[in-house]
Order: sequence, then C-alpha cells, then structure tokens
Amino acid sequence: MMRQDWIDMKDDLVPTTRQCELAGVSRATMYSRQRPKVADQDDQLLSRLIDEEYTRHPFYGTRRMVVVISKAVDFSVNRKRIQRLMRQMGLQGMAPGPNTSRAHPQHPIYPYLLRGLEITRPNQVWSTDITYIRLANGFVYLVAVMDWYSRKVLSWRISNSMDASFCLDCLEEALRNYGKPDIFNSDQGAQFTSADFTGVLQREEIKISMDGRGRAFDNIFVERLWRNVKYEDIYLNGYATMGELVVGLGKYFVLYNTDRPHQSLDYKTPDSVYATASGGGALIIDKFAEREKTEDQKTECMTAMVAQLDG
Repeated sequence: MMRQDWIDMKDDLVPTTRQCELAGVSRATMYSRQRPKVADQDDQLLSRLIDEEYTRHPFYGTRRMVVVISKAVDFSVNRKRIQRLMRQMGLQGMAPGPNTSRAHPQHPIYPYLLRGLEITRPNQVWSTDITYIRLANGFVYLVAVMDWYSRKVLSWRISNSMDASFCLDCLEEALRNYGKPDIFNSDQGAQFTSADFTGVLQREEIKISMDGRGRAFDNIFVERLWRNVKYEDIYLNGYATMGELVVGLGKYFVLYNTDRPHQSLDYKTPDSVYATASGGGALIIDKFAEREKTEDQKTECMTAMVAQLDG
C-alpha cells in the first residue's frame, strides 16, 4: 500500500496517531495535505462577513449579527442560518448567556484560575484557543499556544476539522520545545476538556484553568492574537489552499515573534521578552465580578423597596 493511500484511509478503528506512526509521517504533515471543508457560495460569503464582523466586534451575538450581515447581502438571511454558521466556525458572543459553551456534556470543567492573578514571568501561564480561517474555496481551523507574559506564540497547527488531535499536537510541541507552565488556560470546548488533552496536563502536573461560559475576555491575549493574524496576514493574502496557508502562517508567526514590535511590551518583541524575562506581564481584572456586584446591589435595593411597599 502506498504511503499517501494509507494517510487518506478513513478507518475509525485505527486512531490518527497510530496511522501516522505506521506510515512514518507526522500528524502535521497529514493535516497539511487534507482538503479544506468547502461551503456553498452563499454560506461562504456569509461566513466571510461573519468572520470579519466578529473580528471587529467579538461581543456581537447572533441577533445583532443578523442585522449587520443582512445589510451587506442582497438575499434574505435568518437567525437560524447565522447560528448554524457561527457554530460551524466555533464562534460565540463574549457576553455571558445560556447555551454558549461548546463543552462536551461528559467532560469535566475546571475553574478559571487567572482572575486577579499577576503574571510576572515566562512559563507562568500559557493559553490556547481555536479560530476559523477562511480560504478561497473553503475553510480550516487554526490552534495556537501562547505564553501570557511575553505574548510569544509557542506552537500552532491547522486542521480541516475541530477534533482534539491537532490541538494535542500543538500542546505537545510547546511542551517539548519550551518546558511547561504553572497554569494552562483554555475555553470549555470539547477539544480542551477531552481526557487526552487534560491527561497530558495532569501528567506534567500543570494546573488546569478554563474560561467562564461565554466569557472570551478570559482569554483576551489569544483573542488579540487572532485579530492580528487575520488583519495582518489572512485578509491581506487571501490564501487559496491549505499548503499556501501553512507557508504563509509560518512566515507570519516568525515575524510576530521576532520582528514585530508589540505596544503592550513597550515595543519589544515576544522573543526578546520571553528570553530575558523582562518587559512583559499581565493582570486580568475581574470586570464581570464588578458587574455582578452592581446587579446584586440593584436587586437588594429593589427587594427593600418591595418590602417597604408590602409593609
């Protein structure tokens, strides 16, 4: 059997990892040769508009997204279609609300450990996330692992599906090349709550932190990374194929880490901040707690007023 024929096999009885071991290729190589998912022309247009609008306004939910997108196209768009496309793209509004998490119902969820924590050194906190990447005739997904202190991108992978294996590859590469963090943060997606993914973190004795439901600001530095990647590379270059995307992103992340000055780092580069352990840092303020505190105070006032009226 030819090596490519073995890679292309869709045999659920043999895990992807084992297939690659037997074929003598890396999973990253297999992913780069996979074909991206292809959407119909209308869905492709809507996905492109959603992607651009979400990158500008990540707090938009489906209702507001319908209003914005409907003004940009010459055909009818309903909310169910926008909801379907946003689910497919792995997007959700940042505001808390019901049914916004993509967590697997049987996977354990871990508490968010970063609220109010001061990040003072490299490898104190790493985080990860997945974003939708459009191509000329389809789409794929990008995952990255970032060091919070320096904003350095430690590893990245692309895939044409949102399974856990390419996220696991990304994590293992970062651990192999940069040691390990004290805390690893992610959202509650099924990829990151899976036993395989959390098992690696537990094996390395890394504390697991997960964003609150619907609170993308909990992972704000990766959200900013996605905005930069799209505006500075994806939207400008309009990659047609997965191979072109791999080459282009490889160049961009080298630029991002080694040459691009970062305002939040006093115009130093992530590589230099990570290497010197100086000039970086972060502190996540719990804005949601303040909001919830205000709402609790309003509720207490209303309760007191009702009690006085009843008396």
